[in-house]
Amino acid sequence: MAIDFDLLKRLSETPGVPSREERIRAVIVEALRPLADEVRTDALGNAIARRRGRDGAGPTRRVMIAAHMDEIGFLVRHIDKNGFVRLQPVGGFDPKTLVAQRVQVHTSGGETLRGVLMPSGGKPPHLMTPGEQPKPPRVEDFFVDLGLSGDEARERVEIGDMVTLDRPAERAGDKIIAKAMDDRVGVFVMIEALRALRGHDVEIMAVATTQEEVGLRGATTAAFGIEPDVGIALDVTLAVDTPGIEEPDRITHLGKGVGIKVMDSASISDPRLVRHLRDLARREGIPFQMEVLPRGGTDAGALQRARAGVPAVTLSVPARYVHTPNEMVAEGDIEAAATLLARYLEEAHSFDYTHA
Repeated sequence: MAIDFDLLKRLSETPGVPSREERIRAVIVEALRPLADEVRTDALGNAIARRRGRDGAGPTRRVMIAAHMDEIGFLVRHIDKNGFVRLQPVGGFDPKTLVAQRVQVHTSGGETLRGVLMPSGGKPPHLMTPGEQPKPPRVEDFFVDLGLSGDEARERVEIGDMVTLDRPAERAGDKIIAKAMDDRVGVFVMIEALRALRGHDVEIMAVATTQEEVGLRGATTAAFGIEPDVGIALDVTLAVDTPGIEEPDRITHLGKGVGIKVMDSASISDPRLVRHLRDLARREGIPFQMEVLPRGGTDAGALQRARAGVPAVTLSVPARYVHTPNEMVAEGDIEAAATLLARYLEEAHSFDYTHA
């Protein structure tokens, strides 16, 4: 399976923070439409693609796949008299990675304005006294310098406008570095798995969810309405296989395959699903890693709580530098995730998840 880098790049670079997903949703719907029997958007903005099961296959099991389309970013909360823009974060950033980053302000008038992100009160080194240490920045301290006067900024920017990081997706060796791999790469895996399907009996509901970064909101409402029999979340996970990190804390390794999640702080994966995916990966020669994530969660936390409960699991794409402007993923891990999902969907009808 060759990576469609152009599509992944477009998914990464299209803006869409929680509650402002309309631009990225349009890209996803365009990609899903040829792969589905129908595509619709629900009240919370989730893009829902349905593929019917094989005719004559008997009672149809419904499998819901969830990959969130929102990215961490900001909303404008204030524009001061000098034109500096103050921000409200939507999603969790590590503030030390934000200093002097370029950002884009996407205005309600359709403009994209470029600016520099800086913490207030920050001194250049030329003004520091010997031994003076800069204060660690807080996310709420940051402002955007658009290079505009106060009047110009207030004329063109409104409270609530979306602000995203300004980073292109680029290849680095056999890796890809980009903003918003969390979780545009999960959306990409979902699309690629649908492309790779050779046939299936189950009904597939492929959902690009909204507002995951602020509490799994889109997946919660989508799962309630869809009533799946099985839920599979697609997301990134930590690959902390970098200098200075002890082996038990690395979670996964970049380039060693798809992560099959055992648990995180939002869900414990159904052990039967975990076992089936592990055995299937071994049988098909798909590289995989077993994953336990001490903190953090995915849409699986919403899927398994839908209505009377749903067996759920997460398939993860390992990523270095998660929630920074430069998230790094490996092409081989993306391929492994899409292949494992496709092979699972082809035989998902044969697994019994009812408790005796």
